[in-house]
Amino acid sequence: MSSSKENYREAVAGRANVADTSELIAYYDEIERHHAGALWTVANKIEPWEPASSSDPMLWQFDALRPHVLRSLELVTPEQAGRRVVYLANPGRKDVTAAVGWLYSGLQVMAPGECASSHRHSASALRFIMEGSGAFTNVDGHKMTLSANDFVLTPNGTWHEHGVEADGTICIWQDGLDIPLMNALEANFYEVHPDLKQPVVFPIDDSTASWGSAALKPAGEHGSGRYSPLLKYEWERTYDALQAFARVSDGSPFDGIHMDYINPATGGAVMQTLGASMQMLRPGEHTQAHREVGSFIYQCAKGSGFSIVNGKRLDWKARDIFCVPAWMWHEHANASATEDACLFCFHDLPVMKALGLYRAEALAENGGRQPVLS
Repeated sequence: MSSSKENYREAVAGRANVADTSELIAYYDEIERHHAGALWTVANKIEPWEPASSSDPMLWQFDALRPHVLRSLELVTPEQAGRRVVYLANPGRKDVTAAVGWLYSGLQVMAPGECASSHRHSASALRFIMEGSGAFTNVDGHKMTLSANDFVLTPNGTWHEHGVEADGTICIWQDGLDIPLMNALEANFYEVHPDLKQPVVFPIDDSTASWGSAALKPAGEHGSGRYSPLLKYEWERTYDALQAFARVSDGSPFDGIHMDYINPATGGAVMQTLGASMQMLRPGEHTQAHREVGSFIYQCAKGSGFSIVNGKRLDWKARDIFCVPAWMWHEHANASATEDACLFCFHDLPVMKALGLYRAEALAENGGRQPVLS
């Protein structure tokens, strides 16, 4: 018989607070042999008062990772690796290979003339281009050319491949996926295209030409509804939209000039499980802190600044990546007094909202600013 058992007690009315006795411990041993347990010993653990993320606020500096990403070009081929990627590992989520919460992120690199084999999977995926020229993605026959700070979708269940044209340069982009969520749901499938490559069926960049015009969509077209028919969101148009919005709006006190990437056919999120946004912090802007039920991965697209996440200051510049775990206070600041700063973000808010779990709260103390603890 064990001398002690897991027992999370709280001396609060309505919470489990059962003291161990020799008789109870013997009882726990007995039911454990039947692969069962007493709820009151773990209820306070599995039903916390509020979300308690196991993820740490993290900053991944691009300049520090870039040499290692480039080194992988010499060590493995796309054919050997499937995808040549250095993934971002959160210390609190190593067991599920997540960068934060149930979100995965990695830095993928490809050399001119390379093309990864076509495949599809249950996980939804996105890419945000960091550097290089000549990159492309082919999604269900829609080939898209990609430039720095472009945002591209590879929705779940779609055949997709990506590479760099022979006359391009070495390219690096951030991959974002909900692989950990799909695995947690035990719903993940992966399939390699039988021909390893799919044909380009539509005119190059037809998705942007058809769906990328402001407030216009092709007459009579509705899209599938499952994901955005606009598969590539160009940086120039995005930045123009931010600047235009800034001329007529004070923006959000928590996120500055903040705009969501949307499915132009529905007005909703770009995919069912992953959403994305771009925000602009005006010169010298320092937002107020708030927290949300959801996990967030940010990449600095322009400028420099810092964010405070649960009291931890994270200083970022262009192409750095950082995360905000669920229900942690966060605020952002632009380090420049003359230039704006832009942050790309992808998140799992479509899941939280679809399940009725989303909530947000503003920090009421200290004018909405956190003390820096580390």
